[in-house]
Amino acid sequence: MPHPTMLQRFAIAGLILLLIGCNDGTSDTDIGPAPIGKDDICHVCGMLIDAMPGPKGELALAGDSEVTKFCSAAEMLVFLLQPENAERIAHAWVHDMAHTDWERPGNDAFISAQDAWYVSGHSRPGGMGHPLATFSTRSDAEAFKRDHGGIIERFDELELDQLTRMSHTNHP
Repeated sequence: MPHPTMLQRFAIAGLILLLIGCNDGTSDTDIGPAPIGKDDICHVCGMLIDAMPGPKGELALAGDSEVTKFCSAAEMLVFLLQPENAERIAHAWVHDMAHTDWERPGNDAFISAQDAWYVSGHSRPGGMGHPLATFSTRSDAEAFKRDHGGIIERFDELELDQLTRMSHTNHP
């Protein structure tokens, strides 16, 4: 096998440097939920996220190196399920409300939005319209439903029209 010429070596080295320069060191798999700080604002409504009760949402779209934050799981899902965003999802997270406080959900209680159980139509108040209650297990969602009413659904059962209506009403 012939050895590469000096020009070929430079071209290969330049190509490698170019490829390294295009990678900022993070990938979609490196991104995780980001802590919600007291000054973080909702990507949709511009309200202070920390001031709102109920489960919050965060997401990362494919190719993004930063997490986008929302004041409620429903606001995040309305954004995410819009046709221009639905195909770009890399990761999405919501709070597991069985393991955190409703009034001030903790940063250590995020779970995958795609794996979560959702309770809609319940009696718990939220900051922006009617919130979805989110849980990591069906049994926790069922316990919440016994106490507060509602309908249990999975991520792939949620529809944009339904979420849009819910996010613009205070209670069912």
